[in-house]
Amino acid sequence: MLSYVTGLIDFILHIDSHLVNIVNNFGLWTYLILFIIIFIETGVVILPFLPGDSLIFAAMALAANPKYGLISWVLFLLFLAAAVLGDSMNYEIGEHFGEYATRNKYLGKLINKEHLHDAHVFFEKHGGKTIAIGRFIPLIRTFVPFVAGSGTMHYGTFLKFNFIGAFLWVTICSLAGHLFGNIPAVQEHFSLIIIGIVLVSLIPILITALKNRRKKSVQD
Repeated sequence: MLSYVTGLIDFILHIDSHLVNIVNNFGLWTYLILFIIIFIETGVVILPFLPGDSLIFAAMALAANPKYGLISWVLFLLFLAAAVLGDSMNYEIGEHFGEYATRNKYLGKLINKEHLHDAHVFFEKHGGKTIAIGRFIPLIRTFVPFVAGSGTMHYGTFLKFNFIGAFLWVTICSLAGHLFGNIPAVQEHFSLIIIGIVLVSLIPILITALKNRRKKSVQD
């Protein structure tokens, strides 16, 4: 488990060099690999720690450099499809296996109840917009579709906000990577940029946690 965590951290912090290795070793299969990573990050509720934002940013930075042979618009469409389909699968998992997963002795340990609770609170506060807003928040974006599928939202409504959120998320991350990823200062401090992306995306979670603590302290 420790080796998995350290390997994941290394992949996230040095995602630019890892992507270069993937492109050099797998060629056109790189598109499928990137699609699968984004699909799993949003579609499998027990794997919420994959690097969605930073992966899109780094991939688009490579695509902006002709020597890597990646096509920006193909990546954009693949990321968009992976995000929409991933959330849709997550919705289906929540709809059909939500109760079972949270009560199961083994799955209950993987599906963190605190994160599910945060997603419920987020849902009650923002309504249908949660699907779109939550797309920009790690962990929340993985658990919100699961919560929606467990009975909170009709699929037609979910799909509309799912597409809006996915389109905005992929567009912003793609443009940022394409425009800024190859700036020398960014390339020299790529790991720090990735850490910054992660920290900024975690701010809403920290704010929500602080608000919940204040509410509990007031109630006590």
